[in-house]
Amino acid sequence: MHEHGSPGALGSALGTTAAKEKPMEHDISKVESCAIGGIEPIEQAGTRRKIKSRHAQMIAIGGTIGTGLFVGAGQALVIGGPAFLFLAYTLTSILVYGVVTAVIEVCTFLPVSGSSMAYYCNRMASPSLAFALGWLYVYSFGILVAYEVTAAAIVIDYWPNNIPTAAWITIMLFVIIALNFSPVGIFAESEFWFAGIKVIMLTGLLLLSVILMLGGGPNNDRLGFRYWNDPGAVKEFVVGGAGGRFTAFLYVWVFSGFSFYFGPELIIVTSGEMYHPRKNLPVASRRFFYRLAFFYVFGALAIGIICRSDSEGLASGAGNANASPWVIAIRNAGISSLPSIVNAGILTSAWSSGNSFLYMSSRSLYSCALAGNAPKIFTRCNRYGLPIYAVAATSAFSLLAYLNVGSSAGTVFNWLINLTNTAGYTSWIVCCIIFLRFRKACAFQGVTVPYQSRFQPYAAYICLVTFTFLLLCNGFTLFYPGRFTVTSFFTTYVGIPIFLALFIGHKVIAGRADPWLIKPSEVDLVSGLREVEADAENWTRLEQMKTENSGSKVSWWRKVNFLWE
Repeated sequence: MHEHGSPGALGSALGTTAAKEKPMEHDISKVESCAIGGIEPIEQAGTRRKIKSRHAQMIAIGGTIGTGLFVGAGQALVIGGPAFLFLAYTLTSILVYGVVTAVIEVCTFLPVSGSSMAYYCNRMASPSLAFALGWLYVYSFGILVAYEVTAAAIVIDYWPNNIPTAAWITIMLFVIIALNFSPVGIFAESEFWFAGIKVIMLTGLLLLSVILMLGGGPNNDRLGFRYWNDPGAVKEFVVGGAGGRFTAFLYVWVFSGFSFYFGPELIIVTSGEMYHPRKNLPVASRRFFYRLAFFYVFGALAIGIICRSDSEGLASGAGNANASPWVIAIRNAGISSLPSIVNAGILTSAWSSGNSFLYMSSRSLYSCALAGNAPKIFTRCNRYGLPIYAVAATSAFSLLAYLNVGSSAGTVFNWLINLTNTAGYTSWIVCCIIFLRFRKACAFQGVTVPYQSRFQPYAAYICLVTFTFLLLCNGFTLFYPGRFTVTSFFTTYVGIPIFLALFIGHKVIAGRADPWLIKPSEVDLVSGLREVEADAENWTRLEQMKTENSGSKVSWWRKVNFLWE
């Protein structure tokens, strides 16, 4: 059970601290001037604020929407049927909203350089837990770069060609690594357009689904909700009867989480390199969630309407358009020209996700180094604010993609991928813990935050319990009679003991003097705050001056661009 398309940790801000007692030496160094009216937003000698709100939203969408919705959802449709597929994606969307609002509240209060959920964990929950979470991000995202590149190479094989797989992997890795070594503004713009292709294609597929549903295809076959009646809205899995239907639903619910992995965290990753984060973070997170939920919820509904759950090829494991429920439905409707276009979109999707994952992995390593959990060399940035050593180190993970060139080495690669199977649920659980500790610290210290969700902290408690349950259920079908094997159990759950080993190992070796959880009275809510607030005031004044200079009239392009920003 594995599907990816998701995103981490980091940014570029002001006044970072080591979460211990004294501020880090990176706090406020360099001031970068803005050209308007002498206003000078505070910048530091590390990363730079070059990511706009539209970039942050599309980077997060690009990292989250991978091959899962285009291809992997077919596996869930086969096992659960259209009703369970739709219900599972809807429930997961609601839960992810709980995580999004939680992490945004924390980050909007203190959008510092090196911001990641691991960094906030170091300051607000537990240094040892932060160590484990930070390195979970580094290795998970690094491995997922290789995974997405491998998926892209499989997608290319949909078109007959004699070019070796290693050559395709080399080309794609070169582009991904080159973009990540570019200034963050260039990376952000490229990922914006990468993700834009996905959004356009998904929008087109949803419109096509409506047309096919109403009988507008070449064969004039009005589908309606026919496939909800035959072969049926729900299916049984492993066992028969009500127990089999429950098993199918739970399996699909657990499976659906992989499609959303790391989306909330990726918003946090970009915050340290984002323009005016206190204003743009809540906006970016809201629009990101609405778009993500729209595509996944309506995408799941559309798939169940236009594609039979027993269609041949859905569970083939081809990994390209041949296994896509969208393509199967398009072929059944008699449209011959679209499958290659969809496959091209799937290719771009995998490529874009790999691009985002390398960004997340490098910034996670940078964040770990700022918090003292990785060698200090990884905090160094070049003249345009790129943590160059962190990017170089994490780029090495991408070379794991070459393991798939050989069959025996491919087995090793699959074992590495299993390390990431539970990473998303683990991350979301820790995110909820961080937020709840932050809320308690704010209440105890009488701190007012700039952004609060009306659904919190209730949503965080619900998410904490539910994601813990889903994490433990990741391989629950192994415990049915006759299905258990030691190898399957180990590969399904190996990520959990590794995370616990990192947590407990750090506690025993380096964190003996630290509490298991930092007391609310001792949480550092002060370091770096003055610089963040000064920066927010400067950004606000700068925007006011721009508005005065440009006038109150909104251009036609601005109205159109609202769809993206």
